[in-house]
Amino acid sequence: MELIQPIAAAILVLALLAGALFLLRSRGIATFAGGLLGPPSARRMELVDRLVLNSQHQLHLVRVDDQTLFLVTGPQSCQVLSAGKPK
Repeated sequence: MELIQPIAAAILVLALLAGALFLLRSRGIATFAGGLLGPPSARRMELVDRLVLNSQHQLHLVRVDDQTLFLVTGPQSCQVLSAGKPK
């Protein structure tokens, strides 16, 4: 009998969390990308290519939606070289 009360409390808390999650998802406040909770969403960001310049610096070509970015990354920096829409 001493074990029933903590187990019931844990089940109640999990049920309340599941209800809150269902409520937030139905109103569009909480969204999840795939997994057990729904189909995977389309990715908006894609790494097109990467070029290693030296041991600490890299050049990245990244596509975000319909925009293409050239990024240079280093040990303590990240700079956008150019940004534009593909033709």
